Amino acid sequence: MADFANGHANGNPNVDALKSNIAATYNNVTNGPVAQNIKAEGARTTDELSNLANSRRPPSYTAATGQPLTHYHSFFSELLSWKNPRASGIAYLTIVSLIFSVRYLDVLRWGFKLTWMALGVTIAAEVAGKAILNNGFATQLRPRKYYTVPRETLDAVIGDANELINFGVIEAQRILFAENIWASSAVALGAFISYYLVKVVPYWGLALLATSVVFFAPLIYTTNQELIDSQIQHAGEIINDQTEQIRSLVQKNTEQATQVTKQYMGDYTAKAQSLIKGAVGQEDGHKSELKPTDFPAAPKEDFKSSEPVVPKVIKPEPIAPPAKAGDEEPLLAA
Repeated sequence: MADFANGHANGNPNVDALKSNIAATYNNVTNGPVAQNIKAEGARTTDELSNLANSRRPPSYTAATGQPLTHYHSFFSELLSWKNPRASGIAYLTIVSLIFSVRYLDVLRWGFKLTWMALGVTIAAEVAGKAILNNGFATQLRPRKYYTVPRETLDAVIGDANELINFGVIEAQRILFAENIWASSAVALGAFISYYLVKVVPYWGLALLATSVVFFAPLIYTTNQELIDSQIQHAGEIINDQTEQIRSLVQKNTEQATQVTKQYMGDYTAKAQSLIKGAVGQEDGHKSELKPTDFPAAPKEDFKSSEPVVPKVIKPEPIAPPAKAGDEEPLLAA
């Protein structure tokens, strides 16, 4: 023991070598390539998070109605475009972790447990302190002034919540009234697929699937933008050609149907006119066959008054009395 103390006091080479090795290892860890990469990634992550936070400003474009959009339009556009990949990745992992925590962790029950445990500790410390020291421990730890939320902070939070709610309301109306056909089509397709998936997939699974689609669909598009745009353009050309063919075919059939209808209408009109003329000619023929001599001559002299006609009085004939029963003649002679 004394030798160790003497060696340490005189500068034991083994102890000095150990110290130098520890210092060199510390320098290699803190200043080595791994540490430098970690510091560089941390600095880039901080810069991207700052860029994402600074993107919260109203966009230069407006809605179809001409009203300005909220700053959350720029924020979510910047987030889902993966222009800041580290910030977008952190946001995606945070949402996924939240979904799994709600699914597999009983957060509400843990919150109640943490509440009663914390209150139990503070109550026990206060009672024990007053019983032993006549001064509770919770009283000593109590701040001189309770914390309050400043009005400026509360106004900022309420204004931000208002902007977020308006973002959802505006986007729902833009999708409903098909301001962007592709976005409305994507939402309609997602709702159609979810209608059948909800029967076999739980709600947390649908939430995880929707989050993955919302985050990775723009990333896939930006990565293969040229290929996707060319395919979309080719499909649009095919649709336009088919639409033009259908339009020309419908127009041709419409013209033919119009001509046939005019022809039939002309024929029916001519037939109706001929029938009307024939009926009028027959009436004129009947009128021409009648002559004035066919009718009796009208009297030219006035009516002369004649003697009044006395009506004859018809006397009733006497009615014979009915024959008696004995006077009746036999039907057959004896």
